[in-house]
Amino acid sequence: MDTQWLWIGACVALLLGLAYYRRKLSNLVKWLSHPEAGDPPRAYGLWDDLHALVHRGRREARRREAELLAAHERWNAAARALPDGVVILENERIVWCNETASSHFRIDPERDQGRPVTHLVREPEFARYLAHGDFAKPIPMRPSDQSGRMLSLQVVAYGDGQSLLLSRDVTRFEKLENMRREFVANVSHELRTPLTVVSGFLETLRDEPDPEARARYIDLMSGQSQRMLRLLDDLLTLSALESSPPPPMEEWVDMRSLVERLGADARAISRGRHRVEVESAGGPDLAGSEKELASAFGNLVSNAIRYTPDGGTVRLRWAGAPEGAAFDVEDTGIGIAPEHIPRLTERFYRVDRGRSRETGGTGLGLAIVKHALGRHGATLAISSEPGRGSRFSARFSGPRLRAATSPQ
Repeated sequence: MDTQWLWIGACVALLLGLAYYRRKLSNLVKWLSHPEAGDPPRAYGLWDDLHALVHRGRREARRREAELLAAHERWNAAARALPDGVVILENERIVWCNETASSHFRIDPERDQGRPVTHLVREPEFARYLAHGDFAKPIPMRPSDQSGRMLSLQVVAYGDGQSLLLSRDVTRFEKLENMRREFVANVSHELRTPLTVVSGFLETLRDEPDPEARARYIDLMSGQSQRMLRLLDDLLTLSALESSPPPPMEEWVDMRSLVERLGADARAISRGRHRVEVESAGGPDLAGSEKELASAFGNLVSNAIRYTPDGGTVRLRWAGAPEGAAFDVEDTGIGIAPEHIPRLTERFYRVDRGRSRETGGTGLGLAIVKHALGRHGATLAISSEPGRGSRFSARFSGPRLRAATSPQ
C-alpha cells in the first residue's frame, strides 16, 4: 500500500514538473515570437540562465542588425552622392540605381526595378556593347534625348550574372577636347600663312637682282614676322592669364590715371583721324592687377580705333553704376551684326577675317579681355548695331571696388 502511494506521489510530482516546464517553455516561446518584447519572463535557476543567454543573443543580433542597416544606409547615401551613375544589374535586369544614373538613363528606381536595362537604354551601340561582352574599355554614347549630352559607359562584371553599369557625363571634356583641336588647328593656320609668305620671299630673294624689289620683299617679310610675334605674344598672355593665381585684393589701381593713359594711347594710335573723348571723374578705384586691366582695356580701345572710320568718335568712360562700376568703350564704327556678338570672345573668332588681318588683329584680343575681366570678377557686355557703332562695357562689382582716393 505504501509503495502504491509512493508511485502515485512520484507520478503527481512528475506531472507537476512537466506542467511547470511546459509553462516555462510556453512563456519562452511566446517571448521569442514577439521580437518587440522587452525583458525576458522572470524565472529561477537554469531557466533564468537560459533566458539570460537567449536575451544576450537577441540583443547582440539586434545590435548587428542595426549596424548592418546603418552600413547599408551609409552605402546608399554614398552611392547616391556619387557624381557618376551606378546601376546594379542581375542578368542584365535593373536591381538598383543612384540618382545620377536615373538622370542619365531616365530610369525610375522603383518602377523600373527588374526590367531589362536594354528596354530603357535603347541605344544600338550600348546593345552591341552588352552583347559583345568585352568590357575592358568604356564606350562613348550620346543619348537620343536631344540633351546634347555625351556619356561614357562601362560595365563591371562581378559575381554570378551580376554587374555594375557605370556612367559618366563627359560633355564638358568633349567640348574641351574639341576646343583644343580647334585651337591647335587655328594656331597652325595663323602661323602657316605668314611663314609661307616669308619662306616664299626668301626663295625669291636668292635670285632677285633688283635692290628695290629686294627691299620691298624684306619689308613684306618684316610685316609678316611682326604678325607672328604679335600672335605669339597674345598666346603667351592668354596662357599666363589661364594659369596664374587670381590678382591680389590688396593692390589698388588708380583708375582715373589708368583711363587717362588709355585715352593718350588711343590718340596716339588714331594719329588725329578720330575724335577721342575721355571721362573718368567720379569712378571708384579697383583692386587687382594694373597690368592685366591695362591689357584688357587697351584691347577694347585699340579695337574701337581699328574699326571706326576716319572722322568717327571713340569715347572712354569709367564711372560708378548702381551695381558697381563699369569701363565703357563706345565708337561710331562699322558695328557688328547680332549673330556674331555671342561668339566674339572665342579664340580666333573673326567677323571679317580679311579686315582683321589687314588691321593687324590676331583674333585673340577679346579672349584676353574676357579672361582678364573674369579674374577680377567682372563681365563683358557688348551691344552693337551695324553701321552705327558698338559699345563694350566691362562691369565690376563686389569687394574689388572702393571710393577713389586720387585727386579728382
